[in-house]
Amino acid sequence: MRLQLLGRAEFLLVYIREAHAADEWRMESNDNRGITVFQPTNFDDRTSAARGCTGDLMISMPAVVDGMDDAVAKAYGAWPDRIYVIDAQGRIAYQGGVGPFGFKPGEVREVLRDQFGL
Repeated sequence: MRLQLLGRAEFLLVYIREAHAADEWRMESNDNRGITVFQPTNFDDRTSAARGCTGDLMISMPAVVDGMDDAVAKAYGAWPDRIYVIDAQGRIAYQGGVGPFGFKPGEVREVLRDQFGL
């Protein structure tokens, strides 16, 4: 299940290790909103946290959950979050900076436009 843009691009969120777990790096902004997520210790809990995240943030793109071995996060240097563009051959066309401060949506837009005609 993936969101397609004009049949040329797919968007997918990969939920990885919780960046702001209440038992590790508690955020005052989460406390103010009544959000308390402890670092999941099993895949069911991580999946539940992912559902809470996508629901709370009203994320409509498809989401998948990284395994408890954090294989995706390790392979892509994705913690706490990062934006990637992967081409049709599975190669990295764009690797953004570590988010959220390293996010540069304009760069992503340029890559999608210049390399993929979107």
